[in-house]
This record gives sequence, structure tokens and C-alpha cells, in this order.
Amino acid sequence: MLSTRKLVLGLAQKRGLAQLGIRRMATVSDSPLDKKVRQNNQEDGNFINYKKMSENLAIVRSRLNRPLTYAEKILYSHLDDPHGQEIERGVSYLKLRPDRVACQDATAQMAILQFMSAGMPSVANPTTVHCDHLIEAQVGGPKDLARAVSINKEVYDFLATSCAKYNIGFWGPGSGIIHQILLENYAFPGGLLIGTDSHTPNAGGLGMCAIGVGGADAVDVMANLPWELKAPKVIGVKLTGEMSGWTSAKDIILKVAGILTVKGGTGAIVEYFGEGTNSLSSTGMGTICNMGAEIGATEIMLICVQTSLFPFNDRMYDYLAATKRSEIGDFARVFAKELQPDENAEARLLFYQIYDQIIELNLSELEPHINGPFTPDLATPISKFSEAVKANNWPEELKVGLIGSCTNSSYEDMSRAASIARDALDHGIKAKSLFTVTPGSEQIRATIERDGQLATLEEFGGMILANACGPCIGQWDRKDVKKGEANSIVSSYNRNFTGRNDANPATHSFVTSPDLVVALTIAGSLHFNPLTDKLKDKDGNEFLLSPPTGDGLPSRGYDPGQNTYQAPPKDRASVSVAVSPTSDRLQLLEPFAAWDGKDKLDLPILIKTKGKTTTDHISMAGPWLKYRGHLDNISNNMLIGAINADNGEANKIKNFTTGEYDAVPATARDYKKKGIPWVVIGDWNYGEGSSREHAALEPRHLGGLAIITRSFARIHETNLKKQGMLPLTFIDPADYDKIQPSDKVDLLCTELAVGKPMTLVVHPKDGKSFEIKLAHTFNAPQIEWFKNGSALNTMAKSA
Repeated sequence: MLSTRKLVLGLAQKRGLAQLGIRRMATVSDSPLDKKVRQNNQEDGNFINYKKMSENLAIVRSRLNRPLTYAEKILYSHLDDPHGQEIERGVSYLKLRPDRVACQDATAQMAILQFMSAGMPSVANPTTVHCDHLIEAQVGGPKDLARAVSINKEVYDFLATSCAKYNIGFWGPGSGIIHQILLENYAFPGGLLIGTDSHTPNAGGLGMCAIGVGGADAVDVMANLPWELKAPKVIGVKLTGEMSGWTSAKDIILKVAGILTVKGGTGAIVEYFGEGTNSLSSTGMGTICNMGAEIGATEIMLICVQTSLFPFNDRMYDYLAATKRSEIGDFARVFAKELQPDENAEARLLFYQIYDQIIELNLSELEPHINGPFTPDLATPISKFSEAVKANNWPEELKVGLIGSCTNSSYEDMSRAASIARDALDHGIKAKSLFTVTPGSEQIRATIERDGQLATLEEFGGMILANACGPCIGQWDRKDVKKGEANSIVSSYNRNFTGRNDANPATHSFVTSPDLVVALTIAGSLHFNPLTDKLKDKDGNEFLLSPPTGDGLPSRGYDPGQNTYQAPPKDRASVSVAVSPTSDRLQLLEPFAAWDGKDKLDLPILIKTKGKTTTDHISMAGPWLKYRGHLDNISNNMLIGAINADNGEANKIKNFTTGEYDAVPATARDYKKKGIPWVVIGDWNYGEGSSREHAALEPRHLGGLAIITRSFARIHETNLKKQGMLPLTFIDPADYDKIQPSDKVDLLCTELAVGKPMTLVVHPKDGKSFEIKLAHTFNAPQIEWFKNGSALNTMAKSA
């Protein structure tokens, strides 16, 4: 006899699903989906494939037999194998075929260098590179840009020539921030994009599923491998009501960040829905998705929340039309049924909750917020902020107000900010604090210059910075306070961890809307609430600032400004990639050596790490940023932050050949010079944090064979496999304690086989040898990576 649950589910399949508005994919044969619509105005041969997406969805629907969220629709419509792919949220690893790849200049260097070593003549998927990370804010846009072009000339030349060689679109320095450029030119509803920056989700403002990844993942897609992603959970945010007055789209994500915290969105996609979404501009939605990267992010774990997105609506169509992409908007309207969650997806379907969690926000009741300091999830409504400043003894004087960045530099943002500045100027007052403006793109800069907002912000006291990341990522040569001096700054950025903006750990950095930044900058104090507090004009008369006003889109259209885009040439065969053999910032990669087919005996343990060993411990960022294109130079930071279990110190290990203590990279180099492979013994969750491919490249480059741990962070484990290393785990985690840093080991590499353990023979310095069994997660294709020396070697061999 059938159980009650099975009977109810059976009835749902026959009757209930029809009531939920689910159709059986008539779109598969819809002729309008056969239309060829270009993904963007820059590329001729890349088209939006709604028909293929529709066909994949039909297959998945027949298997799952339940309503789908919009996030699921995008992911499942991009499955490499919709028939055979296991699909369980939070469990399965999806193999996906993204529509596009985008790289910022800091990460693009190693990504392209790796791609070059695969021996392919062209990227297999549409790719762009954006020069935005290497421009330091100092004295103002034009001079800062000129200095950056001079300092980074060889990097920019390499990127420009390699992009031309391998059919990659290149946006030169001054173009703008990657995420703003993507929204203006490449994002389209229903698309799947991966970008080598954690705030890639900005494209969710146009209904695109855009996810930040590491360079190794980008290379996979560039080289036509499927991209792997753990099937995310889906958090629904239902928006009702409508904003007014001082409340802006930024306040939605500030509020959500306060609810979910920096841990609450880990491994999830945040999907917004409800009638409240219709009152938001497309760029406002982009702001929300952009800062959504902070829900599930910590300073060392930057890519935990997968992305955020909004369903397609008329506001997105308006933005597409304004950016000369009406044809995409028209095509999206044809496919609109699938560019939103299924009807009643937010409702409970019998025993199955379509969203893993639902948050409801009434925008009519939402108050402006300020988040921070030191973390983006400490959310305080403006009505209680002054009280919080006093209670926590935060520095009351506002030293600097900063608006713009990839998060808040739209035409709407700048218009609203300029309206507040004009109100102050009309009363005879200007900014009391230092004030900076970062246009998100050359198009925004040129448009607000033409329409007068830029002049207003300059008259108000603003320094106009380059169209680049600048202070948001720490590229700020700040002079107004000394390092270690406690002070407060307020920005419209997305991330405010300790020392992030100016490298001063005593700076109290707060994030809020551009509107509140400008208002607080006028007062010069954190105690000012523009909704209730009055200012004094030039004559000493009190007045209340008027609420901000501004157009979501420019009435005269966008001014593109200077053309900074380089399209790949028709004839790419004659292009030579510019890399000087004497450069200390760029280095062509030599293929790693293939495995010789033998077991490896009498190996030293380079270091036995104790406690956390994150990718930041393995390959630090900060001053090492400039060496991201030079593997040998950046390898000088390998494991310098890891704690040696032998002495409790960092970057101090014993060289068994000399008996002397030295730095980890120096010791590894000495072993490599002497032809001695080595292994690392690691603790729990080795390699957690940002998916930094250098953390896997460096050990391989310096002669490492295996990393043996209690457990791995999965992304780092995969990255090690891609570089031809052996990431192995103790079957019995207690075996970690049996190995001493001075021991030698034999690793029986010939035992490597799918689903079978490997043997580690340990030779203590004083004592009898013993065996330890090690586990691994290699599948058959990945074993070929090891045999050939790396995944790229395998690709090159196939080519």
C-alpha cells in the first residue's frame, strides 16, 4: 500500500503541478527562439542561445517534476549533460557551460599565461579582459591614469597583445571597472557568466547569473572544459512596497547583509522576487547583486556566496534599450516566461520548499542604513547610527567621503549625489570632509560630464578619480592621516574589512548609499542624520537637505566618451605576444614535467603545517599583487604564512641537506636545485579561502609532488590536481599526528587508481618504518592530468 506522502506527491504530479502554472516546454519548438541575436554590440559571431536553454530546461523539468526558481533555470539550462547530471542542491557538483568569461587585469595575467601553455590558437568561449585593478588613486583621474600606464606598461602591453592573439576583447586602462563594463555591454537576461573577481554578480542587475571564480576556473572555460559548481541552495528575498525619500537600492542589500551576515549566504544564490523589484532601476538591482558578494564572504573567503540575481522585467528592458541593445531586450521578452521563477515558486509545494530560505522586505518601511565598521554586515539604520557611534566610541569626525566604485557609480547614483551637492551649494556650503568620486566607466564619466553632474560634484569639493577600482580595493595613496591613527571614512563601496581601503588597521570604514555619503560629508560628522537634522547655510540660517532626486537613465542617452576598447584583429596569426625575457612582472610558463611512471622514494617533508593553512597563508596577496604574472617571483611567497608544526613559527623550516633553518621558498628551491621532490603535510581544511590558483601553481613550480592533509577545501584540492600535483588525505585523520617533520616518506604513485587508496611509507628518523593509507578523489580524466604533468598539458596533448 502506498504511503500517504507518495499518494499526495502522485496527485501533485497529475493535478497540482498544472495549478502551479508549469508548462511542458512548448518553447522547444517555438520559432522565435531560432532567431540569431548577438550577445553584444562588440562581437559578431556570439549569439544568445535561448533555444538550447529551453531544450535543456525541458529535460530537467521531466526529471525533477517541480517548480524551479529563476536561479535554477539559468544553471540547469546551462548543464553540460542535462540527461545524466545529478541534481541535488547543496550536494551535487554541476558541470556547466557558461556563455562568457571576464577577467580583470590582476588575475588575467596568469589566466592567459596558463591558457597559452595549452597550445590552443583561440579561446573557445567569448572572453574579455578589463584593466581596472592596477591604477592607484593619488591626485586625480588623468594624472593617476598616466602614472599607472607608465608603471604597468609591460603588463598592459602583454594583455593587449595576448588578447589580440587569442581572440579576446580588451578594455584598456581608463575604460572603467570590469563589472560596470559588463553591465553596460555584455550582461543579458538568462545568461551565465564567470568572472575572475568576487563582485562579478553585479550583472545580476540584468537578470544574468554571474559568478566570481578563480583564474584556474576561467582557464577551463576558455579552453572549452565544462565548469564545475556545487549546486547552490537558493535564498529568496521577496520585495514588496516601494522606496521613497532618502532610501535607495543600496539600503536593500545593507539590510539583507545585516540579516544574513557574512556567513549566512555561504554556498547559496540569493534570488530577489516580488512586486517590489519592479520599482528598482536595473543599475539599482546591479548594486544589490554586487554587494551580495559580502553575504558569505570573509576577508580570506571571498567567493562563498555564489551570486545574486533578479528576474527579467521592464526596467531591465529599458536599460538594454538605453545601452543600444533593444534587440536583446526584445528577444528576452520572447523568452520571458523562463526568465523568472515558476509561478508560486515561493509557495510551499506539499513537502518541498522551493526556496531554502525566504526573507521578506517591505520597501515602503525600509530605512536608510550604514554598515560597519570593519565588516559589511554590521547594519545600523540611520535613526540609530549616532547612538551607535557614541556607544562604541567610534571616531566621530568624518575624514573622507567616497562615492562611486563598481557598486554605486550609475547615472542614477551620480544624479542623486549631485542633487544633494547642488542643494548644499545653493545654500552656500560645500563638503566639510575630503570627498572623492570614482566613475565606474568612461561612459558614465563622459555622460555626467556632459549633463553637468560632474561639474557640480567638483564644485562641491570632489576629487574626480580615474575610472578604476582605486580606494575600493586598497589602491589609494592616502595622505591625510598617519598609519595607526584612528579615524572614520564613509564610502558607497561594498567591502570594508580592516585596512582594506587604505592599509590602516585603525581606519573605521563604513559603507552606505552615495546619498548618505554626500550628506555626511557636508556635515563632516557621523552624528548627522539628513532625514531629521538641520544644517546651517552661509548666513547661519538652518535648513533641512531636500531628499535626493535623479534620473535612472539619461534623457539624452549615454555618451560613450573615449573609445578604449580593442577588438581582436581579423588576422591574428601574425600577432606576437609581448613578454620580455628580463621582465620581473611577467614570465611565460614552461609546461610542467610529466610523471615518470615510478614510485617516489625517500622524500623529505618540506613543512608540516599546523592549524589553518588558507590560500592566503600559501600565497599571500598585498604587495605580491604585482607579481601575479611572474610565477617564479611570486613563488617567493609560497607558504610563508603557514605555521610550522615543528617550532610553531612561520616561514622557518629545517633544510635536511644542510641542517640549517631557512625560509620555506628558499628551502624548496634548494631541494629543487638538488633534484629532490618533496611533500607537505597539512591539517584540516587545507587551502580554504579565495580560489587563488597561485597557491597551487607555486608548490608545483618549486618541486612539490604531493600535499597530504587531514582534509582539503575542495576548490584548492581541484586546483592542485590541475597543476599535476597529488592532493591526498589521511583515511584516518589521527595519522597526521604520527608523522614528524623530520621523517622521510615513500609515496607509491603507481597505486593511483580511481576509488583506490594509496600507500605512504613513513621512515622516522629514529624508529621503525610504517605504512599509512591515503585517500584521494581523482577520477579517470584527472589521473591523466597527473600522468601528463597538468590539465593544460593534457589539453595540449589532445590538441
